[in-house]
Amino acid sequence: MRSVRVRVLAVLLVLAGVGVAGWQLLPKKENTDRTITVGTTDAVTSLDPAGAYDAGSWALFSNLFQSLLTFEPGGAEPVPDAAKSCAFSGSGLRTYRCTLRDDVAFPSGRRMTGEDVKFSFERVKRINSEVGPASLLSTLGSVDASGQTVTFHLSSPDATFPFKVATGAGSIVDHTRYPKRALRTGTEADGTGPYTLKKYAKDQRAVLAPNSRYEGAVKDLGRPVVLSYYPDSQALQAAWKAKKFDVAARQLPPAMLARLSPSDPKQRVTEAASAETRNLVLNVRASSPLHDARVRQAVASLIDREQLVDRTYKGTTEALYGLIPAGITGHSTSFFDAYPKPDAKKARALLTEAGVTLPVRFTYGFAEGRGAAGEEATELKRQLEAGGLFKVTTKGYEWTDFQKRYAEGALDAWAVGWVADYPDPDTFGAPLVGTGNSMKNGYSSKDVDRLIRETQQDKDRSRTTDSFQRIQESVARDVPLIPLWQRKDYVLSSEDVGGGQYLSDGTGVFRLWRLVWI
Repeated sequence: MRSVRVRVLAVLLVLAGVGVAGWQLLPKKENTDRTITVGTTDAVTSLDPAGAYDAGSWALFSNLFQSLLTFEPGGAEPVPDAAKSCAFSGSGLRTYRCTLRDDVAFPSGRRMTGEDVKFSFERVKRINSEVGPASLLSTLGSVDASGQTVTFHLSSPDATFPFKVATGAGSIVDHTRYPKRALRTGTEADGTGPYTLKKYAKDQRAVLAPNSRYEGAVKDLGRPVVLSYYPDSQALQAAWKAKKFDVAARQLPPAMLARLSPSDPKQRVTEAASAETRNLVLNVRASSPLHDARVRQAVASLIDREQLVDRTYKGTTEALYGLIPAGITGHSTSFFDAYPKPDAKKARALLTEAGVTLPVRFTYGFAEGRGAAGEEATELKRQLEAGGLFKVTTKGYEWTDFQKRYAEGALDAWAVGWVADYPDPDTFGAPLVGTGNSMKNGYSSKDVDRLIRETQQDKDRSRTTDSFQRIQESVARDVPLIPLWQRKDYVLSSEDVGGGQYLSDGTGVFRLWRLVWI
């Protein structure tokens, strides 16, 4: 398989003083039990893997739960974690079988069995939470378990199924502690990951301790970690300046990121190209003012990404013109090809052809406190209203309320960031534009679904490029969403903490255990 590893642009490690020897980059033994605190604006939707499909929740899941498979740092192929081995059976890519390790135990001390795996996967699909990961398991038909062997029967050939098993959707829970048909409430999590959850206060903090029972792919259990949650980027910045945490993961204000200096001896900066994208999602349902594809095409004709990146994000993101980001197999510039520059004349012609009353009025929702989402909404509103063709009402919502509103179709347009679930272009296909996709915008295309299935049938991922490019051409024509930008990934840490470059590398795994005191 061709590697789709995210391109690392630069890793800048700023060392205090002169003549720092190599041994000083190794963890100090006396600091093994000293807590590292990580600050973030990424909210947690749920502690239950069946009830969340967002970056904040999955960052926790990567550490609290195990999947059968996982990814090594920078890896392009899943490797065993809770499983001893996994492989397709036969030649049809429709039967996938895993054998579990014998030494994996839940916090209660009970050994993990195939029944727990079967229960966990079936539960995600059965609950089918509006903001959960069920859409990621769309090709899973049924699961059988016998002792430590689990067999997945797929409804259609899917070479990407091992990748999906390695995500948060594949988190294995204790079947004796989680309800079969409902999400678990409360502040506990019973997983077998590298960490256990000691304390949790929603929107405040999560206290994690190394899991002494852990058995799997991770060799070094790491140090105790506290995740501190902040309501917005400004609050995160203020807390960083007040030295309230050791590592800033996501999302510091763009203006601050743009000013970061690698010569500052008081901090370490990691900057890398990221597979995270942001899309303007458009409601295509009959009840939406954006139902007509020509109206959506008019929206696409007016957006100036370069101005958005410059004015709102201060160059900390890059304009994106395709569904799949640069650096990933299948990337194309289909939206640049269809809409090469802002064109008010073309937009007016499309709206006239659609026979709609001008200005077209619609609602635009965004999640408050999520990076520069508010400033972004203001800039997009300005661009769309400049020629009098649209009238946009913008409103920010608390994260979980925002998710609920767009999932229920209560918004006409909304902006959502998308973090790659795994290092394969498929993560930008079915979850974003396939029928029943996680964007919940009502979009369905037989051609797109056919092409997605086509890409999933090829184990040689390098041969899927043409199909992924045709998917993007269809998306640029139908405009169920509009790609806006691709993020540059920044991790900021104090001078005595290393390992920040491993927190996010495009594999979908958030490796808190790689953080070390230096």
